[in-house]
Amino acid sequence: MTELNKLTIAEARDLLRSGDVTSKALTEACLSAVEGAGALNAFVHKTPEIALQQAEAADARLKAGDAPALCGIPLGIKDLYCTKGVPSQAASNILEGFKPEYESTVTQNLFDDGAVMLGKLNMDEFAMGSSNETSAYGNAVNPWRRGNDDTALTPGGSSGGSAAAVAADLCLGATGTDTGGSIRQPCALTGTVGIKPTYGRCSRWGIIAFASSLDQAGPMTKTVRDSAIMLQSMCSHDAKDSTSTDLPVPDFEAALTGDIRGKTIGIPREYRIDGIPDEIDAIWKRGTEMLKDAGAKVVDISLPHTKYALPAYYVIAPAEASSNLARYDGVRYGHRAKLAQGDGITEMYEKTRAEGFGHEVQRRIMVGTYVLSAGFYDAYYNRARKVRTLIKRDFEEAFAQGVDAILTPATPSAAFGLGEMKDADPVQMYLNDVFTVTVNLAGLPGVSVPAGLDKQGLPLGLQLIGRPWEEADLLNTALALETAAGFVDKPAKWW
Repeated sequence: MTELNKLTIAEARDLLRSGDVTSKALTEACLSAVEGAGALNAFVHKTPEIALQQAEAADARLKAGDAPALCGIPLGIKDLYCTKGVPSQAASNILEGFKPEYESTVTQNLFDDGAVMLGKLNMDEFAMGSSNETSAYGNAVNPWRRGNDDTALTPGGSSGGSAAAVAADLCLGATGTDTGGSIRQPCALTGTVGIKPTYGRCSRWGIIAFASSLDQAGPMTKTVRDSAIMLQSMCSHDAKDSTSTDLPVPDFEAALTGDIRGKTIGIPREYRIDGIPDEIDAIWKRGTEMLKDAGAKVVDISLPHTKYALPAYYVIAPAEASSNLARYDGVRYGHRAKLAQGDGITEMYEKTRAEGFGHEVQRRIMVGTYVLSAGFYDAYYNRARKVRTLIKRDFEEAFAQGVDAILTPATPSAAFGLGEMKDADPVQMYLNDVFTVTVNLAGLPGVSVPAGLDKQGLPLGLQLIGRPWEEADLLNTALALETAAGFVDKPAKWW
């Protein structure tokens, strides 16, 4: 039998149910892989005792015949999710030592279904970043390499630790969050699959907030089928989250027929940006042909306000972050700065936030506070909100014309080297989200599927954007693309 940690969720589920494998053996294999992968810096809070307890409980459920699909499956949990009694600090020094007394709704759903938590995963601080270089824990590292080059590469961000862990077979799946592409971009850079569901499909309660109108939880897995299985467990209506939608959760896996004959796929002309690398353009065209060959009709569409998406996003997201992060002041929990004689409450706030927040978080708080300030609110924030409405309308019009899904690149490049962007203008880093932010602004579901390798042997991904609440149909189209692409490559182990 293959090494257990290399199984997919679907394969492991079937072996667990047949009794050929135990959750304890599966969990021990993953824990061993985690211990041997320190160089990736993917897991930042390991929970082996909890994992083994959960695995034993899962084995008892399996033996009794009470086995949901995720029962006994070892997962990694992004550090943005609050997990009861386990450090949950959003990769920020300002939350150092914080151990919640409650469980996020999504992780509670997973644990209710028998999933096993191996530990907490690295990420960009407060999910602000596209390369996992803003983490208080240090960089997460992509398990892929450029040919024979030893340069350490980014696994993407903000869910970089999740992507690295899944790609390196440290866990069978992982949770991520997506505010502007933070599931889809790292999945594209690591050869994994990730879906951001429709805004409101997964509860945000207990997930540390970055931008409340944009954040959405989702799974990061090895295959489309695994994403369907994991998403099924993560979704639920939650009265504790006012943005959670009370809609039935479909059987996502049951919808995976791979038959997309008669479907219409839109190709947005505005995503053909100036300077797009030839390899990205080529794989986009190849993906288009794959979907045609699978029986879909491909049409050109226009999303005219796409060019305004990135500036609108980087007004709205920092504005909401400024508001959300105002609660971290050193008074109630987390880091508190040491004060000098005579310092008062103002000095405590200033010193605590200066010490606790990293440079990127400070930058976004300052930008957000500026655009919300008197005299600039209408000029920037209100204008960005109006642009957001226009972007959403573009998608609505495309879907009204009969388009079932939209195919785009997931990223403007393959994984770049850690540190290679350190001297660049921050806007250059923000451009990594150019293909993904529209989906968050419009609240739509989007999925990243690995589609091939570039000339340096690094994975490239394609993005499919679906109609709101139609994740099942979107995942089925993703399965057709995954099947046609036949991506089975794995990083050569060097860690």
